[in-house]
Amino acid sequence: MLHRPRSTAEALALLATDGATIIAGGTDVFPAHVDRPPPKRLVDISRLRDLRGVRREANTFRIGAATTWTDIARADLPPSFDMLREAAREIGAVQIQNRATIGGNLCNASPAADGVPPLLALDATVELASPRGVRTMPLEAFLLGNRHTARAPDEIMTAVLIEDDHNDGRSTFLKLGARRHLVISIVMVAALLDIGEDGMVKYARIAVGAASVVGRRLRGLEARLVGQTVGRAMNDIVSPVDFAELSPIDDLRATAEYRREAAVELVRRALVQLADARHG
Repeated sequence: MLHRPRSTAEALALLATDGATIIAGGTDVFPAHVDRPPPKRLVDISRLRDLRGVRREANTFRIGAATTWTDIARADLPPSFDMLREAAREIGAVQIQNRATIGGNLCNASPAADGVPPLLALDATVELASPRGVRTMPLEAFLLGNRHTARAPDEIMTAVLIEDDHNDGRSTFLKLGARRHLVISIVMVAALLDIGEDGMVKYARIAVGAASVVGRRLRGLEARLVGQTVGRAMNDIVSPVDFAELSPIDDLRATAEYRREAAVELVRRALVQLADARHG
C-alpha cells in the first residue's frame, strides 16, 4: 500500500504503523526487494515541500532530505561545494539523478555511496525528526556501517545541514570505476583545500569512500597539509601511512590492495588538481 502524506507530521504518524517504510526516489528501496516481499506500506515523502530544495539559512546551507541529485547539481552553491555537485552528476544515469535523493543515499548507507565523501569533507550534519522532536548529529556519527545508520525506526531524515565556513575553499571529487559512467565506485575521493594569498594551505579536508564500511576522513593528512605551500610537490606529502585506517575488501570490482593503492593515487591527483586551479 502506498501512502503520500501531506506533511512531515503525517509521514511520522504513518511510519509508526505496522510494516511501514519511508520512500522518496525509490532507487534503492525497489531494487532491494526484487527477490523478497515488498514492505507492507510505503510512505512516499518525495512531495513534501519542506523536505525539498537547497536554501541558505544564516550561515548554514539546508538541503532537504528529499532533494534530488539533479537539484543539487544545479544549485547555486560556493566553490567549496563543487565536489558535491560533481558527485551528484556521477550517481547513476540522468534518470536516476532526477529521482534519487540525498536523504535516501545517506540512509541506504552503502559503502560505495558517492554522496558520502563530499558531505564528510564538508562536515555535514543530518537532521532527524520523530514524534519526540528533532535532533541533529554529524554525518560521521550517523553512518555506522554497511546499510546501518543511527536513525531510529520512528525517525525520518529531514535535512542535511552544512555550515558555510569554508571561505575561499575549492574542492574536487574523483571517482574510479570500471568505466566512466553508470558504475559503482571502486574507490572515490573528495578533497577541499582553502589556500591563502601567500600560497599556503589554511585548512584541508579529505574523505575516501568505497574503501571501508563507511567513508573515512584522512585527518592526519589534513593536519599535515596545513601550512604547506601548494604546488605539484604536494603529492609527495601523501603517504600510504595516511590510509592505515581504511579497511578495503576484495570483491568483484577490485581487490583490497588495488583499492588502497587507488585511494593513494586519487588523493594525490586531487591535491595536484586543486593546486593547479589555485595557480590558474
